[in-house]
Amino acid sequence: MRELPPDPTTTDPRETPRTGDPRETPRTEDGQGASRTEDAREASRTEEAREAPRAGADAQVIVVGAGPAGSSAAYHLARAGVDVILLEKARFPREKVCGDGLTPRAVHQLIRMGVDITAPGWTRSRGMRWVAGEHRVRIDWPALGRYPDFGLSRSRHDFDDILARHAVAAGARLYSGWKAERPLTDRAGRVTGVAASSDSAEVPEPVDFHAPVVIAADGASARLALALGLERDPRRQIATAARRYYRSPERSREEYLELWADLRFPGGGPYLPGYGWIFPMGDGRVNVGLGALPHRRHGKADLRATLDQWLARTPEEWGLREENAEGPVRSAALPLGFNRHPLYARGLLLVGDSGGMVSPWNGEGIAQAMEAGEVAAETAALALAHPRGARREQVLRGYPVEMNRRWGRYYRLGNTAADLVFSRSGFQPVLNRYVMGSPFLLNALARLLTDLTDKPSRDVIDHVLNTAFRLVPAPRPRPGRRGGRPGDR
Repeated sequence: MRELPPDPTTTDPRETPRTGDPRETPRTEDGQGASRTEDAREASRTEEAREAPRAGADAQVIVVGAGPAGSSAAYHLARAGVDVILLEKARFPREKVCGDGLTPRAVHQLIRMGVDITAPGWTRSRGMRWVAGEHRVRIDWPALGRYPDFGLSRSRHDFDDILARHAVAAGARLYSGWKAERPLTDRAGRVTGVAASSDSAEVPEPVDFHAPVVIAADGASARLALALGLERDPRRQIATAARRYYRSPERSREEYLELWADLRFPGGGPYLPGYGWIFPMGDGRVNVGLGALPHRRHGKADLRATLDQWLARTPEEWGLREENAEGPVRSAALPLGFNRHPLYARGLLLVGDSGGMVSPWNGEGIAQAMEAGEVAAETAALALAHPRGARREQVLRGYPVEMNRRWGRYYRLGNTAADLVFSRSGFQPVLNRYVMGSPFLLNALARLLTDLTDKPSRDVIDHVLNTAFRLVPAPRPRPGRRGGRPGDR
């Protein structure tokens, strides 16, 4: 097996910056922060070009995409002693459209990875504040045995960088600036690696990276999945999110993630089938955004106009005005509720947005991506303990079965709620005055939306929710297309 030449982003673990250290480029009045970031990226390109592989490389597993899903998978694989290559088309640090708010479920995954969440740059949250009309309520994160009782905020500008470097410290080989163009397959159509192109002018042609198992964490574009004919289920919803940063010292150190459920289409139209958020970043900024499904009757909302209309309602002293904005409004698609299947086919496992794993209940995707990355890593490591053949294939086919066991009923119920309730009238009918006035109903709804329950049940809310999930019929396996294995819907 050939070894890749050293990559400047693949440092000796002893030289890796302490995980959790803030790596965001300082913002200065003269704009030099952005200039220094570009200088650092250019220096990285120049150095990497001198040692870039020109004939490809081998590994036991190739992970495509160094977002939360890919870095989580690479970390857990490396910890299991698996030789893993992590390919990332961008260079860190880089921006990503996200709310930057992490629920206790996501914090749980960070702790499992050993990320230092006490280091500077992490902002803790005690819970959520919901706003619906005249009603405003605060809901603390539950104190469960399975999850921590706090959330976090961290900009994706350096969050993904932290996770990728954590994977490197565990032994993964990270190659940034390498875009996976297509899967490599053998005569039987089984994936044997990927062809990837470098952003360096000194490597003008794609090169081949070989591995018996490939994990696709390449985001909502899902290039590798599409190349194998693993298409999106058209019956599943795709939400859209838009976000922008604002300088708001007053709101930046808030202890609660604020969610607004009473937003309307521009011009006083129907309720938005989604919600708005204001998440404190702890550095003088807030992340402000919207997430919405297409309305059943009125289609997609103009999120930029909706954002402007909403922020005009907020108090002047919050500073959520154009003159305090940092950067443009950015948007992205949110593939919901297992909207691509099967999650495994012919040597390729789908994790995160590539597999449509964003929660249909609340649009959360980071926790799900990291958890799926860990499950995919465990599956791949177990499979590689067997020689190539039927037994290894049997283990790999267990990945969609396990993901369906964890989220199948919950996502099926969420997809139904999205179709019948959220896409028609948003959250406003759910957050009526009876619910907003009942601590029990509020806490039950909060745990339902964020999937925070203990198993076995610890209290009445756990018991009610876990019983409800068990009553939901399990999704039935459906065949994939173009020779894919059966998958779960």
